[in-house]
Amino acid sequence: MNNSQSLSSILSPIIKQLYKKDIIAKKDASRILRNSKLTSATSVHPYVTLSDYKLTNNHTGKPISIEFITQFVAELNHIDYMKVDPTKVNVNKVTSAVSQAYATKHKILPVDISTDTVTFAVADPGDLSWVEELQRILKLNVIRVHSNPLDVQRLLFEFYGVNRSVKHAQKQHKGRTLDPILNLEQLVKLGQKGDLSGDDQHIVTIVDWLLQYAFEQRASDIHLEPKREESIVRFRIDGRLHNVYVLPTQVMAAVVSRIKILSRIDVAEKRKPQDGRIKTLSSDNKEVELRVSTMPTTFGEKCVLRIFDPDAVVERYEDLGFSADEVKQWQQMINRPHGIVLVTGPTGSGKTTTLYSTLRKLATEEVNVSSVEDPIEMVFQELNQMQVNPKIGLEFSSGIRTLMRQDPDIIMVGEIRDLQTAKMAVQASLTGHLVLSTLHTNDAPSAINRLLDLGVPDYLLRSTLAGVIAQRLVRLLCPHCKKSINVDAEAWISLIHPWNLEMPDKIYQKVGCLECRNTGYHGRTGVYEIMPVTSNLRKLIKDKVPSESVAAESYRTGMQPLRLSIANLLKTGRTSLEEALKLAPPDYD
Repeated sequence: MNNSQSLSSILSPIIKQLYKKDIIAKKDASRILRNSKLTSATSVHPYVTLSDYKLTNNHTGKPISIEFITQFVAELNHIDYMKVDPTKVNVNKVTSAVSQAYATKHKILPVDISTDTVTFAVADPGDLSWVEELQRILKLNVIRVHSNPLDVQRLLFEFYGVNRSVKHAQKQHKGRTLDPILNLEQLVKLGQKGDLSGDDQHIVTIVDWLLQYAFEQRASDIHLEPKREESIVRFRIDGRLHNVYVLPTQVMAAVVSRIKILSRIDVAEKRKPQDGRIKTLSSDNKEVELRVSTMPTTFGEKCVLRIFDPDAVVERYEDLGFSADEVKQWQQMINRPHGIVLVTGPTGSGKTTTLYSTLRKLATEEVNVSSVEDPIEMVFQELNQMQVNPKIGLEFSSGIRTLMRQDPDIIMVGEIRDLQTAKMAVQASLTGHLVLSTLHTNDAPSAINRLLDLGVPDYLLRSTLAGVIAQRLVRLLCPHCKKSINVDAEAWISLIHPWNLEMPDKIYQKVGCLECRNTGYHGRTGVYEIMPVTSNLRKLIKDKVPSESVAAESYRTGMQPLRLSIANLLKTGRTSLEEALKLAPPDYD
C-alpha cells in the first residue's frame, strides 16, 4: 500500500460486495468508502483497515474479522480459503519450491508440494503475474489458496528464516556442542546472543522460534525427540501431541545443548537424566516458566520442556472448573488449622495448578506458607519454596523436617512418594500444621488404601487426613463449530454406570474449524471428586477396608463421583461423548 488511491481501489469492491450481500449496512459501506478516499498514505493492509471499523455481520451477529474478510475475498475470486497451520506444513520440503526473495516479492507462501502440484497461500488473490512463469519453471500445476495476508507475511519469515538457520546449523554442528554461557541472568531474553559465535546464532534463532511458536499455539509441553536421521519436534496442545517440525539429528543435538545452557544444567553430561528450568518472556512480554527434563535415548538426548503459564493459576476456583458446591467443600477442607489435604490424579491432570491456585489464596500477610518440591514448577513470591536435592541429602522427608522448624502455618509437599515422606507429612499435621500434597491415584477413595499400603499406621491416618480431591482435565468442545447429535442410550449408560443421571435430549460432538485448528476442541477444564473424611470414614480406615467400601460410604454421604462430573459436562454440551468415555475412571461395582 503506497497511496490512498490504492487503498480505495482494493477496499471499494470488497465493501460493495459486503453491502450487496447484506452483510453490512449501507451507511457503514458509505462511511468506509468515504474515509478510504480521504486516508493519507499508509502501509497498513486494507483488510486490517476494514477490520478496525469493528463491524458486525448482519447474518451471524459475529465481528467482521480479518479472517472473515480473507474468506469472503477468496469466494469473490473463486479460489479456496486456507488458514495456514504451520504444524501441518513440511517446511523443509515446501521452501525448496521457490526462493525466499521470489516468494516475498509476490507475497506467496508455499504450503504443500506433491509429485504434480504445488500449493501457495497468496496474500493478493488478484495477482496472477507469477503463476504461468512458475508453472513453466517448476513443471508443476500451481494451486492458489487465499490466506490472511498478515499470516503470509509472518510465516514467510519464519519458514525461510528457520529453514535457513537449520541448514547453516547442519553444516556447522556435526558432532559439536555449544559452549556454556556464563553469568546468565535469572530472566532469559530470547534472541540475546551473548558470547555465541556467528554459527551458533542459527541455533539461537531455531530455539527462539520454537519457544515463541509453542507459546502462540497454547502448548503445555515441547518434546524434542532424536531419531536415527531426522529428529521430531512435537507440541502437546489440549492434552494431545502434534508433530510440528523435523530437524536433522545433529541440529537437534545442538538445539538441546542450547536449551541445556539456558536452563543451567551440565551441557557436557549426556549419559544421565538432568532437570533444569528456564524463565523467559512471551511475545506479549508476559513471564513464562519452563521446566526442562533431559534423558539419554538410543539416538541422543531427548528433551521435554513443560510450559507453565502464570495465567493458569487463577484467582477464582470457578475458573478451574469447580462448581459452587465444590468450592464450598474445598474451602471447608483447606481452611482447617491442621490436617492433611491430598490432591490426586494421573500425571497431567492439573494437580499442580489446583495446589498453586489454592496456596496463593491462602498466603496472606498473616500466614507463613512454605513448600518443599521436586522440582519447583512455578515460582511465586508469596510462597517460601524449597527445592529437593538428593545429591546433598535434601529429600522430601528432611525438607519437611526443616520446614517444621521455620514456624510454618501451611506446608505444601510436592508429592508423597514413600513412607518416610508420608510419615513426616503426618507428623507435621499432628504438630498443628495444614499440609497439602499430591498423590498418584485414579480417584479419591483409593488414596486411603494407597497411604495404608505405603505403611502409614491407620491410627495416624484417622487423626490427620482431612480430605481428598481427585481431578481430571477434560477437553472442551470448540463453541464455534460443535454440532448437536442424538444420544446413544447404551453409551450414556456405560458412562454413568452404576449411577443414575437423566439422559439429555441431545449432546454435542466435535467438528473442527479455524478457531480450534480443526481439532474440534479448544481449551480444557477440571472435573473433580471431593471426599471429606467423615467420622464414618475414619471407622473404615481403622478396619482397613478396601477402596470399594470407602467409595460406597463416600457416595452415600453425597460425594459426586468423577464419572458423573464428566457426564454433567457432556450433558451441558461442553465436551464430547468420546472425550467423556476416554477420561472416565473405572467404577466400583
